[in-house]
Amino acid sequence: MDSMAIRKAGRREVVDPVCGMSIDANDALSSEHHGHTYYFCSETCRGRFQQDPVRFVDEEGRRRINRPGEDAARDEGKKIHRREPGRGTRGRDYLPLLIVIGSAIAAATARQAGAAGPWSGMAWMHDFMGLFLVIFAMFKFFDLPGFADGFQMYDLLARRARGYAWVYPFIELGLGLGYLTQARLPVLYGVTVAVMIFGAMGVIRALRKGLDLNCACMGTVLKVPLSTVALTEDLGMAAMAAVMWLRPG
Repeated sequence: MDSMAIRKAGRREVVDPVCGMSIDANDALSSEHHGHTYYFCSETCRGRFQQDPVRFVDEEGRRRINRPGEDAARDEGKKIHRREPGRGTRGRDYLPLLIVIGSAIAAATARQAGAAGPWSGMAWMHDFMGLFLVIFAMFKFFDLPGFADGFQMYDLLARRARGYAWVYPFIELGLGLGYLTQARLPVLYGVTVAVMIFGAMGVIRALRKGLDLNCACMGTVLKVPLSTVALTEDLGMAAMAAVMWLRPG
């Protein structure tokens, strides 16, 4: 049973059981409790619920109301649900992402420097893509349910089919290992371009709506704001795969 769901003009409005805010279930975070699904306006509200569900819902799955401080919680939820001014514009917000990218670049360069033959730009790109994708898949595997929740907030396919959110890290890992082994490269290029461009479309949608979300690219281990940096990452990976696709060898 969904928490107080109401359908309006293509929207499925639900009530956040923590702050009482009315939100669209298609753009909301969710959590399961005793067979019921509840939706939340922000990570803060979901975290409060998961720490003590009985504080917010009864045994029948109904929301407890008239709690002290509810108005303050609702105001806080509204503030968190929309992007705060300046969030995602500071370089330090993306330090974890930059460290991962820099590590993949350094490792790919080291592999080429230690190779017996001459330097190969194509081989370097394969190594970089492989290492990059394997590392990012690793972060997602630390907390698959948490990744799926975050990914569903903005990915176009995961929003409609949660199974895709669960499968995505395995797709990413498979692509990464494929680049490292250089097996069935034309297939890898095509799948990479399709997956990354489709993912970029979901990021664009979330950015246009101004949602204050963390990028699920690094799972729940490291917090990086969803922004044009994440969009550039998706499009950059797609462009690199397309270049290798068009210039094999």
